[in-house]
Amino acid sequence: MQSCQSLAMEIEPSSEEKKAGPFSRAWGWFKALLDKFKCKVVGTAKSIQKLGRDDPRRITHSLKVGLALTLVSLLYYSRTLYDSFGVAGMWAVLTVVVVFEFTVGGTLSKSLNRGFATLLAGALGVGAQHLAGLFGEKGQPIVIGFLVFILAAASTFSRFFPRIKARYDYGVLIFILTFSLVSVSGIRVDELLVLAHQRLSTIIVGGAACIVISICICPVWAGEDLHKLVASNIEKLGNYLEGFGDEYFQCSEDGGKGNKVSSNNDKSFLQGYKTVLNSKSSEDSMANLARWEPRHGRFGFRHPWKQYLKIGAISRKCAYHIEVLNGCINSNIQVPEEFKNKIQESCTKMSEESGKALKLLSSAIKTMTHPSPANTHVENSKTAINELKVALKSCSLDYEDLLVIVPAATVASTLTEIVKCVDKLSESVHELANQAHFKTVEATVSPEKLLHRGTINPVLDGESDDHVVIVIDGNPTDSPENHEKNHPPKMPTREHIQV
Repeated sequence: MQSCQSLAMEIEPSSEEKKAGPFSRAWGWFKALLDKFKCKVVGTAKSIQKLGRDDPRRITHSLKVGLALTLVSLLYYSRTLYDSFGVAGMWAVLTVVVVFEFTVGGTLSKSLNRGFATLLAGALGVGAQHLAGLFGEKGQPIVIGFLVFILAAASTFSRFFPRIKARYDYGVLIFILTFSLVSVSGIRVDELLVLAHQRLSTIIVGGAACIVISICICPVWAGEDLHKLVASNIEKLGNYLEGFGDEYFQCSEDGGKGNKVSSNNDKSFLQGYKTVLNSKSSEDSMANLARWEPRHGRFGFRHPWKQYLKIGAISRKCAYHIEVLNGCINSNIQVPEEFKNKIQESCTKMSEESGKALKLLSSAIKTMTHPSPANTHVENSKTAINELKVALKSCSLDYEDLLVIVPAATVASTLTEIVKCVDKLSESVHELANQAHFKTVEATVSPEKLLHRGTINPVLDGESDDHVVIVIDGNPTDSPENHEKNHPPKMPTREHIQV
């Protein structure tokens, strides 16, 4: 940008150029314009390169649209196909342009909406034309106008229903357009049937070409994108919370010395949560499109996409609380050392345990495994809340100290709310795992291996023979410790267990 600005400044004539001849000034302006044009071309090329590098699927989608248009164009350029469809073959080209979307769900949604809406509207239009013909030449325009008014008004009003607006809005528009064109046409009924048949056939051909190419050639699944987006948002929240405790209290300590420098030089994790705040529209759109998609991978036709929206809503609620925490990091208000030391351990524990739980939940969604490993960290964060309550009860603060501890108290209160959100999020992910039949993670060590680490011997003490002795090797020979440390194994321990 600076180079372009400098080139723009060069276009303005300098004092030396004003003294030169008109030819020299014209050549200088022309050269400056060429340099400015070159700068804009380079900038545009870099923007195109960045756009394709951010998501290479965009390039593939563009090639797929070009291929679909080339195939359906044969309906018009081929003489044999042109004789079958006539000028109506152009509707196939128009269909490809308007229904081919980036995702498979979007393409299926528009194609099916357009096909069924055209079929229904064409049938009603032919029926309306036949019904109006029964009233003679004078009554025909009145009947047609009345039917167009009623159906167009009713269809337009139906678009205000949220469910219809989300899933069938395009189909309603095509219905209104097709019915109006068919019903008000002044041609005979026989020719109207032929035209309706040709138009419907070409629309089906164009829609089928879009669907086949969209599914068979590098498909982009809206459901898979929604799955990854929800997991990525949870991971961003976990990254923030996992590093917040050290970041906040380190800034507080450095702030007391007049220098706010964090021990963590890379602070990119502090900004990742902001994308979660504005993810609602993307999640709603992907969920609506995912319902149209067939089975792909481990996503069935009736996959619980609504549960992803529930998880996304809780994630945004957690992100709003994190927004409050983020404002407290750089607060200039000094907190008393006594109060800060009292809450530091419990607040740090809440933040770290919540972050670890969120990252495990994100990993469980990505791998579609049961999120049971996150339960331990959720319970640890709840335990930290109780520890915070005990720490606050031991603090002796005067009324004058309340205003001073407000920022730190806000952090403690907000972390408590975040722990509750993490708990709700964990429950929602567990519901998703049950509904989507996530696979269960097997234990890393089997019971048989545990039994091989010791021996079971009976005890014959004369008084009772209902005891056994389990000898557990404290440091088994096949453990990594024996390979890493050069020291003799520990003595076995003996425990008496009544059977």
